[in-house]
Amino acid sequence: MRAIRGAITVENNTEEAIERATCELLRELARRNKLGNHEIVSVLFTLTPDLNAAFPARAARHMGWDVPMLDMQEIAVPDAIPRCLRTLIHVNRRDPVRHVYLGEAMSLRPDLGEDV
Repeated sequence: MRAIRGAITVENNTEEAIERATCELLRELARRNKLGNHEIVSVLFTLTPDLNAAFPARAARHMGWDVPMLDMQEIAVPDAIPRCLRTLIHVNRRDPVRHVYLGEAMSLRPDLGEDV
C-alpha cells in the first residue's frame, strides 16, 4: 500500500469553487500516477477553516470514486496558506507515487517542483 499526497488552493468559499478545485486536484493526481479506481482504498480530505461551503468527498463521488472518504477541517495555524484543500489517498500498489501540489499550495512542498 502507498499514500499519495496532494493539495490545491481554492478560489473562494463556494460549493462550486470547492468542487472545481477537488476535481482538478483528483484528475491531476490520477493522471500523474496513472491511477485506476480499482487501486484506491480510501481518501482523506482536509480544508482550512475558511472553506466550509462543500464536502470534497461529494465532488469525488460525482467523479465515480466509490471508496471510503472522510472530510476534515485543518487546524487554524497562524500565517498558513488560506483556502487550501489537501488530500491523502491510500492506494493498493507497490509502484512509486507522485504527489501533486497545485496553485499556491506548491509552496507547501517546493522540493517536489513542478512535476508535470
